Amino acid sequence: MLQRIQSIYLLFAALVIAALFVFPLVHDVYVNGQTVTVKVMGIYAYANGQAQQLKAFMPLTVATVVVALMPVAIIFMYRDRKKQIMLCYGAMGIILAYSYWVSTTVKNAIDGANLEMSNYGIGIILLSLAIFLVVFAQKAIQKDEKLVRSADRLR
Repeated sequence: MLQRIQSIYLLFAALVIAALFVFPLVHDVYVNGQTVTVKVMGIYAYANGQAQQLKAFMPLTVATVVVALMPVAIIFMYRDRKKQIMLCYGAMGIILAYSYWVSTTVKNAIDGANLEMSNYGIGIILLSLAIFLVVFAQKAIQKDEKLVRSADRLR
């Protein structure tokens, strides 16, 4: 059913991944004498109070949109719960691979600059949260499947 709790979990997972466009991954890092912020859209430097994009991450931006739309697509597969469960497992793997790509991109973008805990933005945590939300959705889908099987057995 479309209005079940797994739909809420998957919708929140999509929103959390889409929030990467708003929140920085790393901020206030000194690279080549400039204070930069790294987002999924690129590297931004602040000069005269305005953000100026130094480098764009177009493939990462497109991948963020695709990864954010995956949980939404899984929501609409509600008629085939087994397929939905398999797609949740696939989404978890893709989000993990995407997380690795994001961390590698950040590491390459800051060119070995010293990062402290205060430099990490909320964007770093969001992907882990999205994985947990997809896991919760997958567990809720399995519970629904078990309930349907037990109801079929009673007929």
